[in-house]
Amino acid sequence: MRPFKKHRSEGRQKKFPRPMLSLLLPVLLLLFGLAGTVDAAGKPSEGAVYVVPVQQTVQSGLESFLDRALTEAEEAKASLVVLDIDTPGGRLDSAERIGKRIRESAVPTLAFVSGKAASAGAYIALNANDIAMAPGTVIGAAMIVDSNGDAVDNPKLVSFWSEEMNAAAQLNGRDPNIAVGMVDPNRVVEMKAIGETKEKGHIISLSADKAMKVGYADHIAKSVEDAITWKGLQDRMIVHFDPSLAERVAAFVTGSGMSTLLLILGIAGVAIEFLVPGFGVPGILGLVSFGLYFFGQSIAGFAGMESLAVFILGIVLLILEAFLPSFGILGVLGIVGVVAGITMGAYDTGNALRSLGIAGIVAAVIVAAVAYVFRKRGIWNKFILKEQLTADKGFVPHLPRERWVGLEGVAASMLRPSGLAEIGGERLDVITTGEFVENGKPIRVISVDGTRIVVKEIHE
Repeated sequence: MRPFKKHRSEGRQKKFPRPMLSLLLPVLLLLFGLAGTVDAAGKPSEGAVYVVPVQQTVQSGLESFLDRALTEAEEAKASLVVLDIDTPGGRLDSAERIGKRIRESAVPTLAFVSGKAASAGAYIALNANDIAMAPGTVIGAAMIVDSNGDAVDNPKLVSFWSEEMNAAAQLNGRDPNIAVGMVDPNRVVEMKAIGETKEKGHIISLSADKAMKVGYADHIAKSVEDAITWKGLQDRMIVHFDPSLAERVAAFVTGSGMSTLLLILGIAGVAIEFLVPGFGVPGILGLVSFGLYFFGQSIAGFAGMESLAVFILGIVLLILEAFLPSFGILGVLGIVGVVAGITMGAYDTGNALRSLGIAGIVAAVIVAAVAYVFRKRGIWNKFILKEQLTADKGFVPHLPRERWVGLEGVAASMLRPSGLAEIGGERLDVITTGEFVENGKPIRVISVDGTRIVVKEIHE
């Protein structure tokens, strides 16, 4: 390295100490290196590989999550999106839209079956550019079933879904007959590559090895990393695109068991707060439970504002029924509103009604038990007169009038036929049987009829 040439006109200059320079140089290099690292960590470089989990029921929530993942991968100009699939299937309409989004992706896609790609999961895998499967995994079993798991034999639905699977298989040159055999139990499919024939009454499910032989898998990989290496992208940054907290909460609360539990807590909490007011905790718990229910259904893409509005209207009508005389009309409309709001915001109407029925029965038992334990604080006590007109509170009870029968006295006024009489030292309203009695004449009480004291003149 050439030294700086010293000019005489500049006078004497200080030299930068070489030991100090040797210490600062590594520090500066380290700082520049850290700056580069922070930039790389903060924003994935172009050409990264995105790994997206498809490990839940196929429904609207998964659809929105995958759309968000693919959009981010496209904006980042990723080299590949790996769909890590392990799903039992789900809604066909959601699967159809997910498949369309995968086909339209600007980033190449690889379906890696890490567990099972059943039903709608098989359709999603077939729409990817390539399929890799882990040993011991399966793909297929795409027969249409209802919410109870029973086969749907509607010819129109079976034909439609068969054609969807057929088209998806042909995208990448796979045998469409095998895809149809995964859906239609009445289709006979010969698979010469594995020496098997699918007979009527069965549907096709393929292991990783069989899928490889019949062209329904392009590679056997033990892990996502192996699949990425197979694609020659092992040197690229891997971005694991996980669901957000809201999406994870939604997936948790929309499970059939959790949805039923939230409905139980919601119904019981609100009913207890209404019937046994004063605690606050049951009411808050009920509202939070209903809030979580609709939050989960909304994030999952099942519930809209209209279902929440109908539900709230139903609750308001039930509250009004307790204070306004409507002969039960408001109560019936309120129940209809609550049921309609819950079912409108659910994944499946039949499943929602079943969960609501179970929740209603369990909640009724809980409410009855709590109402019995705290019966002295119940709202019904406000409609019961508890005050007693006792002597210690200044109230003098009426003595039985029958005690006057047989007693004698005198008329204190003209009896025509009613008037006043003095009997036993008290002035009483009396009446005769019809005759008139002059003032001062002796009388005797002959009967008591309700509040009437009947008297008769004593003739000497």
